[in-house]
Amino acid sequence: MNLSLSATLARALRRVAAACAVLALCAPLAPAGAVQVGETLPARWLDSAEGPQPLVAGKARLTYVDFWASWCGPCRQSFPWMNEMHGKFAASGLRILAVNVDAKRADAEQFLKRNPASFAVVFDRDGVFAKSVDVTTMPTSMLLDPQGKVLMVHRGFTAKDREPLEAAIANALRDGAVAVRP
Repeated sequence: MNLSLSATLARALRRVAAACAVLALCAPLAPAGAVQVGETLPARWLDSAEGPQPLVAGKARLTYVDFWASWCGPCRQSFPWMNEMHGKFAASGLRILAVNVDAKRADAEQFLKRNPASFAVVFDRDGVFAKSVDVTTMPTSMLLDPQGKVLMVHRGFTAKDREPLEAAIANALRDGAVAVRP
């Protein structure tokens, strides 16, 4: 190989390596300490108006856990969608558990008056559970199998999330609760 071809090849390889490094830095990463797909969450009980509720319970084949707050704009969009999913998939084994993180329960109750929930709502007033799974975006949702294994994590909610999230739930119910991508 002649010297000029070697130099050209070396420059090209350096450019490719630099581009790969930039792409690696720009790739979306889960926050440090965030719950990862495949991880199993420890058993936990959360406070509700009806008394303590388990994170994963009973006959549910899947549990859709949604962290929300009264001040969260996207949560106003996600609640009607979760009501719809509850109506559509509860008989197939989906349980929806909305975890409120407001410091004042009255704020959550005001939100629920304007945005009623047909699914279970629990309260994490001190944010202990939310912090333990590194919730940094409202809403953040997770799909769990019957043992609490994380099948999916999704941050935020917009109208464009409705269809892929519904498909992820339907696929996990159909496929026996395997990791899914929204």
